[in-house]
Formats: sequence, structure tokens, C-alpha cells
Amino acid sequence: MREMNKPTTGAANPLSRRSFLKTAAATGVTASYFLEPATVNASPFNLPIGLQLYTVGPELDKDPIGTLKRVAAVGYKQVELSPLSKISNADLKKALDDNGLKNPSGHYMLFDLMANLQQKIEVAHQFGQQFMIVTVPWVADTSRFKTDPADGQMGLFRAIINGLTIDDWEWNADQFNKIGEEVKKAGLELGYHNHNFEFKDYGSTTGYDEFIRLTDPQFVKLELDCGWMVVAGLDPALYLSRYPDRYRLLHIKDFKKGFTPRTTLMDPSPGAPVATELGRGSIEYSRIFAAARKGKIAAIFVEQEPPFTEMPALEAIKVDYEYLKKMTG
Repeated sequence: MREMNKPTTGAANPLSRRSFLKTAAATGVTASYFLEPATVNASPFNLPIGLQLYTVGPELDKDPIGTLKRVAAVGYKQVELSPLSKISNADLKKALDDNGLKNPSGHYMLFDLMANLQQKIEVAHQFGQQFMIVTVPWVADTSRFKTDPADGQMGLFRAIINGLTIDDWEWNADQFNKIGEEVKKAGLELGYHNHNFEFKDYGSTTGYDEFIRLTDPQFVKLELDCGWMVVAGLDPALYLSRYPDRYRLLHIKDFKKGFTPRTTLMDPSPGAPVATELGRGSIEYSRIFAAARKGKIAAIFVEQEPPFTEMPALEAIKVDYEYLKKMTG
């Protein structure tokens, strides 16, 4: 989960977890699907393998230039930027160019886009991005959340994502539609990146399904984090099949077997998901890729969640790359 920057003060039928279970039963998809060996020949993408740089965030903080060189040496041809502040945008762009790393997508915070949209659009153009991806929803009034000052901005963040109401999701959809229209005028595309908390039930729907229903497909695209959707107990292949024109980017990650599906983020209770390298966990990607192949995926990014307990991050991204290379090469 990315660190937050400090805040400045078309409609398709929703696919709820309830309807997912009905669809899964009808199609023979069960929980064991996630653990079954591949039965589909998955070579779905003629795309370069990318890396979400959040995966090597601490390394970038310590040595931005050297870390980008090592990322490129693994074989990655594209990266997705998270907010970086250790070097200037100009120096970062030069380092990307020097290492042959394209940057088709960047991650942004909604409150930043609301306050400084044109500035952020200029940043996206500077890096040659096509997609401006928002990583978490926000709320109209943060003062309704009372947090311990000792918990800092992460305390506020946790309070917000755990306290989102269906009205908050409607407000977010409205903000995305407005911002997405301006982003499109600038020749770019706005999108939303899911985690697992979006799939909390609100009666007959979820925040995510309402967000999709209420956002205009011409202004708001989607980046599917396959791993977090599985953690929520849902099937990325079904969502990809339901909304083939909305999903433009994929995040590819894995979690070890044995986690308990949940819609709470940063929840340390028993059965919490434990991240691992691709191919060493519980998620079988062949069927997911087969569904994605029928859509309009423009880029794929490895994103491994910390902590890195079995090997350093710069070694883990090699394992992740080789896994995807075998599946997508």
C-alpha cells in the first residue's frame, strides 16, 4: 500500500460479491480455482513487462539512479511512477530515458488532482504518461474522522477507508467524472486502482460496483489490481469479462496460500494475506490473462507488496519478471 502525500486542505449493471457467487456457481468456479494448476495456454499480451516502482520504494529513496539501472537490468521496459520526491522530475525523467524505461502511467492522489489538476497534468505530460491513476478514494470533509494525532496521516487514511459510506462513493464518482473530463481534454486518461476495501457490501452492492456504475466510461478507466481483488474473495476474470472496455491496466501480484478473504486493508487479524513473489503464492493467472486478452489492456505492471521476508526487493523483482516473461513472452 502506497504512502499518501499530505492532503491539501456509463453505466453497467453492478457486479456485487453476491452476484459473483451466483455466477461462480453457475460457471463452476469455486474457491479452488485460485489454487488449480494452469489449464489455459496463456500468452495473452504482446506488451512489455512493467514494474510499479512502489515495489522498490525504499531502494529508490536511498539510490534513485542506481535502482532504476537495476530495474532496467532485470529486463523491465516500463515503470509506473508512485510519487517520488528524492530527485527532481527532470533528473528522474533523464534517469528513465538513460535506462530505456518508458513511463506510460503514474499514480496520483484524488485530493492532489482536485487542488492542482493542471500542474499534475503537466507532470504527466513531462513523463510521457498516458494514464493518470488514482490509488484511493477520498471524502468531501475529512474533519468527520477523529484520529489520534500520534497516528499521523496514515491514521487518517485508515479511518477514511474503513469509514467510507455509499454516499462517499457517489461523491467520489462525481469527482472522477469532472476530473476525468478535464484529463481527457488534455489528451490523457484518468483511472482508478482498486485494493480490497472497495468490495465491502452495502446491502445489494459494493462501493466498487457503485463507482463503476456511476462513472462515465469515456472519462474514467480502471486499473485492476488482480491480487487485491482476489484477497477480497472475488474473481478478476469475471470483472474483466463484465467490463472489457473499462480495464486498461493490470497490476500483477501474489499472496501466499491460506489467507482469509477480507475487505479490510492493513488488517493484522489471523488469516491476513502475506505477499510473496509471483508463482509462489495462491493466484493462478492463466485464466485471468485469458479474460484480459479479450479487453483493451494497454500495460501490465508487477507490484509486490512489502515486507520482503524471503529475499530483497531487487531480487524479488527478478523472480516476478521471469514468471511473467514465461506467461506473456
